[in-house]
Amino acid sequence: MSTISLMERSRPFLSYLDDWYAGLKPIALQNVLGGEPDRVALISVDVINGFCKSGPLASARVGRIAAPIAALFERAYAAGARNFALTQDTHPPDSPEFEMYPPHCVVGTEESQAVNELKALPFFSEMVVFPKRSLNSHIGTGLGAWVAERPQLDRFVVVGDCSDLCTYQSAMQLRLEANVAGLRRRVIVPANLVDTFDTPVSTARELGIFAHDGDLHHMLFLHHMASNGVEVVSELV
Repeated sequence: MSTISLMERSRPFLSYLDDWYAGLKPIALQNVLGGEPDRVALISVDVINGFCKSGPLASARVGRIAAPIAALFERAYAAGARNFALTQDTHPPDSPEFEMYPPHCVVGTEESQAVNELKALPFFSEMVVFPKRSLNSHIGTGLGAWVAERPQLDRFVVVGDCSDLCTYQSAMQLRLEANVAGLRRRVIVPANLVDTFDTPVSTARELGIFAHDGDLHHMLFLHHMASNGVEVVSELV
């Protein structure tokens, strides 16, 4: 295997990535709704206690997106949107995923439940919840069928965590299945409503786990989504 020195070879790209992220533009929610709120779906990925509030995988930086996501949903509902889906990690106690990550969001626990910011919305009971057992919101869940039952949907706003894991998988799935089917579909990810966790190198070495630079993974995977046709914007105003 040849040696690669990222410190030497990737410096120009990292500078470019900084500039790309700083240059993201906002778009208006009304631009997305376009007077046709029935054609828009808002999908929240893993905005649950186990990643936002408490538990071994909870992260303060992820927790900070909960309130702004609830605020966006409230604005969208007031403007006529009614297609809201929440995908939520809900694992059996013996999940094979626990070989990669500490046990989290076990079925029946508070960790697997939506955050209070979402539960407090007066229309929370109208949202459809899809428990999931993997990083992918579409495998082994009813989300794909829910989308298929609503052929009018051609705009999807995807929010949640993590930018490089579950949210990435969901946005890319929606984009790629549209490519396969020849569908004209917008998949929109507001950068301020997605985030990922941070595991510093020092912590990783101390615990013998993988390091995870939150800022780098957040930017890099947003960039990868954008390069594959996902509309990555700074925010929905």
